[in-house]
Amino acid sequence: MKLTGQFLKGLFTFNEQTLSEDLIIRGVGTDTRMELTDQLFIPIVGDHFNGHDYIKTAIEKGAVASMWQRDYPLPDDLPTNFPILFVDDTLMGLQTLATAYRDLIDPTVVAITGSNGKTTTKDLVKNVCQSAFNTHATKGNFNNHIGLPLTILQMEEKTDVLILEMGMNHFNEIERLSDIAKPDVAIVTNIGESHIENLGSREGIAKAKLEILSSLHPDGVLIIDGDEPLLNQEYNFRTIKVGFSVRNDYEVTLNEVMPAGTHFMLNGEQDYQIPLVGKHHAKNASYAIALGYHLNLTHKDMYEDLMNLEQTGMRFEQLLSKNGATLINDAYNASPTSMKGAIDAVKLFTGYEKKVAVLGDMFELGENEKDYHVELGSWIPSEIDCIYTIGPLASLISEHSRVQSTHASTPEELVNFLKEHDQKGNLILFKASRGMALEKVIAQLMNEKS
Repeated sequence: MKLTGQFLKGLFTFNEQTLSEDLIIRGVGTDTRMELTDQLFIPIVGDHFNGHDYIKTAIEKGAVASMWQRDYPLPDDLPTNFPILFVDDTLMGLQTLATAYRDLIDPTVVAITGSNGKTTTKDLVKNVCQSAFNTHATKGNFNNHIGLPLTILQMEEKTDVLILEMGMNHFNEIERLSDIAKPDVAIVTNIGESHIENLGSREGIAKAKLEILSSLHPDGVLIIDGDEPLLNQEYNFRTIKVGFSVRNDYEVTLNEVMPAGTHFMLNGEQDYQIPLVGKHHAKNASYAIALGYHLNLTHKDMYEDLMNLEQTGMRFEQLLSKNGATLINDAYNASPTSMKGAIDAVKLFTGYEKKVAVLGDMFELGENEKDYHVELGSWIPSEIDCIYTIGPLASLISEHSRVQSTHASTPEELVNFLKEHDQKGNLILFKASRGMALEKVIAQLMNEKS
């Protein structure tokens, strides 16, 4: 990115020192532990920290200007020629700057939300777009009120397509993100159970996700899961429905699920393959394809792009243990819907002597959290040879499972249990909410050899 002093003068007031219109800012930073050379430092105020306390460190790290909240006193010993941009609230200032920069560059903005699959869909959309357009997309989990504006401010000046993932825990959060980003295309991947603790019901989750429409361009496009009744309503936007039923604009037909990927058809004639495993990923890819056609891309272009997918880690990531077992790390997050999707994918795998599922607690499911774990346990299909659970809620999965089940009290005990299955020819799936940190168990199996 590149911002000038002249651009900033149109947005903010500044200190008595002259803010040169020729000043060039080549980035925005909020963390003084990172390099800040030629950047604008924006001190964020949190519950347990205040970025204003680190202004001198920011200058030492190379910051050439700083935003500043009016109700905090400036240090007396700041360099006299250091520009300060005054705002009532630095978080709001960051968001205002991001919107102004979005308008300055004016890319096609694609916003993606949903209970499950939004990060994978973001990866798929990025791959579909980047061969034909200068593309910038959310990295990691930069999908909230701080991460999203930072993502916008990281895009290059020649960006044609900006892809933004939008996450939330409560009502009004997606609305705020939409107001910052002003999307041209909105994608809602599905409505699951994530954050039902805060939103009350699946109907509440649908309402919160559809806040993405608050600042969708009047001529914008909405791409939705057409199989979800809570999304099938009338909208004041052009709407594209994607799903497995015939009533959708893009009907997905599953051909084959293999350890190396998934083969599917669209509308009975367009053939696609993706290096992701599972029926749900065929739908995620179809959102990206629907967008691609909206952007006038061809089947040939998208077929090749999807085959060469670059995916964010810990999402059905296939690894090998030291002893040769296939480990599937799908432990970035979990809900009943995504748990079943991962297990459904694994049960279709062939060529393995034994299939093991390691399942941990699913968080933020509200007052019915126990019921969701009980129901999942009774649902576990016979194609899974045995399951291991960890966490107080996940113990209910073991208690109600009809397949062989063992509950581990600690990660160390879980590792010891899994050593029995850690051998070539076996497959072990790991799935839980992020806070269960199952990647640490996976790391031990990859580092230990028996």
